[in-house]
Amino acid sequence: MIHPPVTIARDFIDYPYFANLGAAQLAAVLGCPLVDSYAQPRSTLHWRKDGRGYLGAPLEDVLAAVPECDVAIVAYTPFHRPPRRDEILGGLLTGLRERVSRIILADCYQSGQHYVECRGEDVLASYPEVDAYVKYEAEVTVPRLLASFSPGVHHGVSPDLDALPFPAWDRIDVPAYHRFQERVTHALARAEWHFPVGGQALPMVTSRGCPFQCVHCSSNPGRAPSEPKTQRRCGEARLREYIGELARLGARRLVVLDELVNVSERHFDAFLDIVEAADLKFDVPNGMRADYLEPRHIDRMKGRVAMLSVSAESGSQRVVDEIVNKRLDLREIEKAAANAHAAGVPLLIHFIVGFPGETAAEINETLAFAMDLWDRHRAYPAVQFATPLPGTRLAEGRSLPVVEDWGPMFQKAPSQPGALVSATDMQKFRWTFEQRLRASQGPEKVIMNVTYVCNNHCTFCAVGTRTQVHGHPPSQREHLLEYRKRGVTMVDFDGGEPTLNPELIPLIRSAKSMGYERIHVTTNGRLCFYEDFAIKLVQSGLSTLLFSVHGHDARTHGRQVGVAEAFEQTIGGIKHCLAHAPPDLELGMNITITKGNYDKLEEVAQLCWDIGLRWLNIQFLTPFGRATTFVAPDTAEAARIATDVMDRWKDRMKFQVINLPFCFMPDHLEYVLGDLNKLARHMIFVNNEDVNLADYLAERRVRKPQCETCPHAVFCGGFYELDMVPEPEWIIRAEDLVRGGSRLPAPELF
Repeated sequence: MIHPPVTIARDFIDYPYFANLGAAQLAAVLGCPLVDSYAQPRSTLHWRKDGRGYLGAPLEDVLAAVPECDVAIVAYTPFHRPPRRDEILGGLLTGLRERVSRIILADCYQSGQHYVECRGEDVLASYPEVDAYVKYEAEVTVPRLLASFSPGVHHGVSPDLDALPFPAWDRIDVPAYHRFQERVTHALARAEWHFPVGGQALPMVTSRGCPFQCVHCSSNPGRAPSEPKTQRRCGEARLREYIGELARLGARRLVVLDELVNVSERHFDAFLDIVEAADLKFDVPNGMRADYLEPRHIDRMKGRVAMLSVSAESGSQRVVDEIVNKRLDLREIEKAAANAHAAGVPLLIHFIVGFPGETAAEINETLAFAMDLWDRHRAYPAVQFATPLPGTRLAEGRSLPVVEDWGPMFQKAPSQPGALVSATDMQKFRWTFEQRLRASQGPEKVIMNVTYVCNNHCTFCAVGTRTQVHGHPPSQREHLLEYRKRGVTMVDFDGGEPTLNPELIPLIRSAKSMGYERIHVTTNGRLCFYEDFAIKLVQSGLSTLLFSVHGHDARTHGRQVGVAEAFEQTIGGIKHCLAHAPPDLELGMNITITKGNYDKLEEVAQLCWDIGLRWLNIQFLTPFGRATTFVAPDTAEAARIATDVMDRWKDRMKFQVINLPFCFMPDHLEYVLGDLNKLARHMIFVNNEDVNLADYLAERRVRKPQCETCPHAVFCGGFYELDMVPEPEWIIRAEDLVRGGSRLPAPELF
C-alpha cells in the first residue's frame, strides 16, 4: 500500500497533509506494508518553479521504500486532480511498473475531503500503467479484487465502521510524519493557522457521509441519485479504543475529517467525553451544524480546539432555503456566534457566494451578514466561490469549464455556469470583502483634535463652526495613555490648526515617551514659516507631517482658506521643514477638493513635486462644519480629473484618495483603499468626546438604489449628503474641556 506524493496550488481546499488517512485505513484492512510519502526522512513541502507545491518525499525515496511484492496499491486522492494525468503520480506508477506484476489505483475515500467525480475510463486512460482503478470506499472492493487475482487469500470487511481495524499508523514512522508536518507549517509560512498542522497531529474520521442534501456538497460519492444520503458512525466503544490508539501513537491533536461530526448529539457528546478523558486537542475543519451545537458543547471545546467552525453558506435565508437546500435557520448561526464569543472559543463561519440564481443584492446580504458577525462577535468569515465540483448537484445539467485543478477555484476563480453575477463582478465582491475584513483587523489609531483654533478660515472646514478653544492638555495626555495601554501605537494630531496649540510639541514628545510608534500631524504650515518653530516640529519625534495646500497659487489657495497671505507662509513653512527634517520623517501635501480648486489639481501636483514633496493626499468633502453643497464640486467630474492626474504622476509620487465612494474610481481602487481604515480610528474632540470615526462619518452617509447591487457595498459607506447651509455653531463650555478626566498616572510612569 503506497500513499504517493501530491502537488498543490498555493490556493487549495481541504487538508492535503492529512490525505494519507485513506491509505493507512486500507493498509490496515489488507494487513500489508504501508509506504507513506509523508513519513519518509526527506518528506517536506517545497515550492516548484511552476508555482505548485510538492508535498511528500522525493519519488526515488518512495520507490526505494517499496518492498518486494506482486501487487502495489496506490492511493488516488483529489489532490491528484482527476482525471488529468498528474506527472508525479505518473512517474511513481512508471517506476512501479518495472518492479511489480499488478498495480491498483484506489480512491481510498474516507469522508470529509472534497471528492471529484470522474469516469473510470478517463482515469485509466490517463494512467495506462495501472491494471485496475477502484472508486470510492476501498475496504470492500480492493480485497475482492485481490481475491480475484489469488482466490481465498484476501477477504473484504463489513462496511460497518466499527468492524474496521484501526488505520495502520503503526506501520509508518509516526515521528517522521510529525516532523513532516512541522516542515509543512514552515513552508506555508502562514501568520495564523485556523486549523494547525503541527503539534503531533493525526487525522481520523468518527463517521462517514452526511444526511443533508446541500447542493454544493460532494459527500457520499457513488450513491445512486435515488438513494437517500446517510451517515455511518463509530460506536462509543469503538471511539474510545480508536482515540486511545491514536494517543498511544503519540498524537496530541486529532484532526477530525468528518463531513458532519455533530449531527448526532449522543455521538458528539461521547466524542467530547473521550477527548477530555484523554486530554487531547482536536479540530474539525469541515464545519459543524450550528443548529445542533449547544452552548455546553462550545464550553467543552474551549482550550481544545484552535478554531470552532460552522457552515452558514449564505446570509440570505432565501438562498439557504431555495438554492443551497441546507435546511438551516440563520438565526442559529447568530446564536452560535454569540455563544462562542461569550465562551471565548474562536469561531469560523463558512460562506459561499455565486450560486446559480443568487442575485448581486443577495451576495451583498451574505457579505454584510458575515461582517456583522465578525464586528459583533469576532466570528471569522471564510468566504468562497460556489464551485461546481463534478458529482455535485451544482454541476448537474451544466456544461462545466475545463479545469485543471478545482482547488484554487474556490478561492480565486468563479467557475459556476449559470450564475447571475459575472465572474468579473464576483471577483470584485470578494476583493472588497477581503479589504473590509483586513481593515477591521488593522492597527488602531487615535486621532486627537488638540485645538479648534485656526489662523485660516477654510470654506470647507469640518470643525470650523466649533468654539475656537484649545484642548485640555492633562486630559489629552490621559487619553493618550489610556489608548497606549490598550495597545494602540499610532496617533494623529489634528485641529483646527494643531501648531497653534502651545502644547502640541510637548504632546508629541509625551506620545513618543509612551511608546507610540507612528505619530502624525496635519498642519497648514503657516507657523513653520518661522524657521525656529519648523526645526522644533520636525525634530519632535514625528513619523509623518502633512501640509494642507488647497491651490497652486496664492489666489486659488487664498480663496479656499480665507487668508490672502496664507499661501506664501505655507510654502515657506514647507521649505523650512524639508530643509531640517530628519531622513525618517515622511512629508506630504494634502488638498481638499472644492469648486474653486478641483480643476487645478494638475497644477497642485506640479507644485508638490517642485517643492520637493513626493506624497499627495486628495481629500473630498465631508458634510460637517462649513462644508456645504455650495462648496462641493461635481464629484464625478472631480474624480475624473483626479484619476487623470494620478495616472500621469503615479510613477513619481504616492497618492491617496480620502472620503470618496468606490464607484467614482472603479479602476483606481488602490488609491481609495488607504482611506478605509477608519474602522479602527478613535476620534477625540477638543471637549474630550471620544467617538469611532467610521460611525461618526456614517451619520452623514446614505445608500442609494445602486448600492444594493454594488460589489463594493460591504466596505463603502455610501454617499455623503451635504447640507445647504453650514452646521450651527458648536458652543463648548470651559467645563466641557476637563469633564470625565480619569486622572491616570503621568505618562512618564508608563
